Amino acid sequence: MRWINTRPSPGTRLFLGIAPFAAVLIAYMIGSAARLAENANDKLLPSFAGFADAIDRMALEADPRTGDYLLWMDTSTSLIRLFSGIGIATIIALVIGMLIGMLPYMRALLAPFVAAISMIPPLALLPILFIALGLGETSKIALIAIGVTPIMIRDLAMTTSALPREQIIKAETLGGSSWLIGLRIILPQILPRLINTLRLQLGPAWLFLIAAEAISSEAGLGYRIFLVRRYLAMDVIFPYVAWITLLAVMTDLLLDRLRSSVFPWSNVERQA
Repeated sequence: MRWINTRPSPGTRLFLGIAPFAAVLIAYMIGSAARLAENANDKLLPSFAGFADAIDRMALEADPRTGDYLLWMDTSTSLIRLFSGIGIATIIALVIGMLIGMLPYMRALLAPFVAAISMIPPLALLPILFIALGLGETSKIALIAIGVTPIMIRDLAMTTSALPREQIIKAETLGGSSWLIGLRIILPQILPRLINTLRLQLGPAWLFLIAAEAISSEAGLGYRIFLVRRYLAMDVIFPYVAWITLLAVMTDLLLDRLRSSVFPWSNVERQA
């Protein structure tokens, strides 16, 4: 029996999925216990009790100075920025990606430009955005949109151009215009890919958001992480990083569920 042909049982699959997380937690507990045994005031690897205290302080106790619950304020601020940026990017990518994939003239006009733009490191544009758009919300949202839009455009353009040509020809023989073909033939087939592309761009979007908040912000998850780092507050940084990861994972799962619910035909059959 070749390994390539073996399939784990549901129980084995669950065990294998949990094992890496358990290994990381066990390794952290061992490292934390060793460091705290040598120095009870060690800040590099706090105990889980220290994490609980920090979470209680950030999420369940109002800040004495502002009266805000800092974790929830930072979360809402960051999510508004994140979803605004990826929302703008999604609309732009859908329209331009379809046009490039459908129309040869648009492909000749925009494809080289989009390919060149996608090679620019988005973080290198951050100073320019701050200078041109100021230090407020606009520059942060713009960085997210600029960072993920070109890649999404290229992916959707390639998906559109890869659709079977026979479908287009059949629609044309039935009298379909370019506009109608785009709406009735192409759009329904690339929307599942749009959702998958958006899922793949969540990680970069969070990266751009954290970078922008770290440089210039008064609230946000990235702002808080870089604010407390000067105090070596790892008991706050680790939970914030874990919370960002959880938010990203939940968003990814919700998008996948949305794709499966709205476009059930796009599900890839999996062998048990």
